[in-house]
Amino acid sequence: MTEPSGESPEKRRRPVAVPAAALVAFTAFGITALLGGLNETPEEPEPLGQGAVLDQGLYSTKLVESRVTLERAENRFEEDKRFVELVFDVTNKGDETRTVGVPAQKLEQAYLSDSFAGSLLKINPAFGEEAGPFAFVRSKGGDTQQLHPGVTSQVIVRYELEGDRRPPEKISFEMASFEFRTDFNNELPRWMMVATEAGDSYLPEVKARVTLPVKKGGAA
Repeated sequence: MTEPSGESPEKRRRPVAVPAAALVAFTAFGITALLGGLNETPEEPEPLGQGAVLDQGLYSTKLVESRVTLERAENRFEEDKRFVELVFDVTNKGDETRTVGVPAQKLEQAYLSDSFAGSLLKINPAFGEEAGPFAFVRSKGGDTQQLHPGVTSQVIVRYELEGDRRPPEKISFEMASFEFRTDFNNELPRWMMVATEAGDSYLPEVKARVTLPVKKGGAA
């Protein structure tokens, strides 16, 4: 049999016009996907406040509070001291005992630390060099510098309020994190601060930005 007049075995399809700009964009998107995907915007550090818990890799850290404390003089020849304190509940998630440490004086030196307090960055407002910081674990057996594996300890980082300086209404700071990996100097993996290369040094990557109100009053 012959096919009906005017029709072919398959229905003819109309060509669809595609704008040149759309074709170029689609092609570029395909090439980008093939080479590893679109560049993603870096995630903003997590904003945290009082009571929040932060996973820092090596440490699990609860932000307890910031407060002003008064330390009474032990005798008449000394003077009372006032401190602004940052209080944390810190759990060492590693297999070794760690020291509390202190925040680095310079940001470009911070990446060398694996201590808890070494992960505190850019504390604002700034305190004078004589003001501290002083950092320790508070326990029933007395203050110590040790963070034992699997144990949650109360860590206090404090700055002295010199003279008649008024305490701030709030205190803010950034926190870094740690990862267990090798580096070019050592084939054995170890805990190191997450950092990115910046010239001839490294700068810590900010895991979270923290703001805490400063509570007035209280004795140390």
